[in-house]
Amino acid sequence: MTGQLNPTLLLAVPLAPLAGSAIAGLLGTKFFGNVVGRKVSHSATILGVLIAFLISFQTLMQVMDGATYTGDIYRWMTVGSVKLAVGFHIDSLTAMMMNVVTFVSLMVHIYTIGYMAEDEGYNRFFSYISLFTFSMLMLVMSNNFLQLFFGWEAVGLVSYLLIGFWYTRPTAIFANMKAFLVNRVGDFGFILGIGIILAYTGSMDYAEVFAKKDILVNGTLPGTGWMLITVACICLFIGAMGKSAQFPLHVWLPDSMEGPTPISALIHAATMVTAGIFMVTRMSPLFEMSDTALSFILVIGSITALFMGFMGIIQNDIKRVVAYSTLSQLGYMTVALGCSAYSVAVFHLMTHAFFKALLFLGAGAVIMAMHHDQDIRNMGGLKKYLKVIWITSLLGSLALIGTPFFSGFYSKDSIIEAVAATHIAGSGFAYFAVICGVFVTAFYSFRMYFLVFHGPENFGKEHHHAHDSHHADEAEEDDHGHHGLAPGEKPHSPGLVVTLPLILLAIPSVVIGAIAIKPMLFGDFFKGVIFVGENHEAMHELAEEFHGAVAMGLHSFTSLPFILALAGVVAAYVCYMVKPAIPAWFYDKFKFLHTLLDNKYYMDKFNEAVFARGARLLGEGLWSAGDRAIIDGLFVNGSAKVVGWFSSITRVFQTGYIYHYAFVMIIGILGFLVYFLPFWQANS
Repeated sequence: MTGQLNPTLLLAVPLAPLAGSAIAGLLGTKFFGNVVGRKVSHSATILGVLIAFLISFQTLMQVMDGATYTGDIYRWMTVGSVKLAVGFHIDSLTAMMMNVVTFVSLMVHIYTIGYMAEDEGYNRFFSYISLFTFSMLMLVMSNNFLQLFFGWEAVGLVSYLLIGFWYTRPTAIFANMKAFLVNRVGDFGFILGIGIILAYTGSMDYAEVFAKKDILVNGTLPGTGWMLITVACICLFIGAMGKSAQFPLHVWLPDSMEGPTPISALIHAATMVTAGIFMVTRMSPLFEMSDTALSFILVIGSITALFMGFMGIIQNDIKRVVAYSTLSQLGYMTVALGCSAYSVAVFHLMTHAFFKALLFLGAGAVIMAMHHDQDIRNMGGLKKYLKVIWITSLLGSLALIGTPFFSGFYSKDSIIEAVAATHIAGSGFAYFAVICGVFVTAFYSFRMYFLVFHGPENFGKEHHHAHDSHHADEAEEDDHGHHGLAPGEKPHSPGLVVTLPLILLAIPSVVIGAIAIKPMLFGDFFKGVIFVGENHEAMHELAEEFHGAVAMGLHSFTSLPFILALAGVVAAYVCYMVKPAIPAWFYDKFKFLHTLLDNKYYMDKFNEAVFARGARLLGEGLWSAGDRAIIDGLFVNGSAKVVGWFSSITRVFQTGYIYHYAFVMIIGILGFLVYFLPFWQANS
């Protein structure tokens, strides 16, 4: 089957979650009188996302049979030759993203029924996450930069609301403001890139821009020798650095853990943080024209993949371990983009969406069982109490570290092979980063796994380290009240509404990689969608070495990545299950490294000292010099002083004597004659 997709049906994909969000947000909140209750709110939003998923799945099946759609749904305005419209561009890349976004969102919606059951903001939360889904779908389905930017900003706005959902917590308010401001830095670069493209191509439509890319390739930025295409691509990627949390704009993502756990799964798995990866892949016809931009992407991704992985080793908050894992894996995706292996990047995006959502939701289930204690040092032995969560978390962890035949193995190993096959500047450092990252990922992932599910039971006790836990001083502020299990209290397993999404996410976390690798990387799935230049050979070399999913898995048992992953798991087991004195020894001998990591490489302190304090000093300077000195001092007070001075002089002549007034009049007439005499002489 070939042909065109139904635009009316496509329109229902984003609008169904939007309708659910409106019902929960407008009719289910105090502001509008709580017209509907909790059941109606979660039913409406889940139904909306379910409709979106079913249509997305049908769309994917049609796209795989050759159907496409590109066109405008609504023309907003036309300014000269530039049209501003809402439209859809549906191909295999879009269809894949639609399915990932709607499926993960659906799992999060169902999970939220159990996780947020005791929260007063239940309806508001469902409204937000459904609105977030709408925003992300508008982003991935767009056929022009205007709609892309709308979705881009909308997911940023809704993430601000979600991260600060518990707005009575000062830490949550700080975190959502931090996320908002850091993303604005990236978005400034993004809009500059869009502006350059619009200025030189005269269009915001993808197809028209790609058709005129030679204008950007052959042009230079006025006043410089820089290629226009390089400047435009780097500006676009700066936007991706903000959304996809790449160094140094990564600082917002760990703090965003202040939001409820379902949001961590939604934002950090399949949606907002992958928007940058999707955008660069969509713009592959432009990025392929600039090796400089690709090298920049490669190096930034490498730094993020390696150094953010190190951060996960020292974290004790279960959600933050998974958050730094997300940062590292986003770095891997970015490295693949820099190697022109765009299909590998979105393949890892897809597999990562499933197992990372699984890990986040599993972490949330553990937090529920532990009565909202997030410190992994207070856990241990939970395998006995949380069977389903234990098994699904193990499967997610095995997928994350790239265990052969799991989904993460196929995508992660493909990235490593793509880096080894590329020769672009920075590829040497990139290969070192992704190889070292294999061991680091395995170590911190199974450090968390062993401390949570195995070893002695550390819950229900008084811990002297509780006061340095990230959430310890928030106990009184948290809506859930007391943190941790009381002495003698045992963990309680969450109900089916929490465990069912874990089971459903575990299935693709295991099998989707083996199923999808051939069509997505070496088949025709992305044919005509992703463009790779002839001078970039990475994908060709991967295709030559690929002999099937089974053969790839069997061959990996003798490869370096597998050895390093196994070494990371063994090292974690020895350090935290057999010889706990080893980490203590490392801490004692290399305390400066722990301090460096604990302070997040001092990036927050640097930003506070340079940018935040600099902005305050600039503001104080503008206030002192501009407001006080110029506006108040010169214009307001100065004009008053001039009037007062002039009045004090004229007051001298206000004596009441007629001859004084006559004298002033004579002097005035004389001055008038002297002033205008040259003008009269010239015209006489």
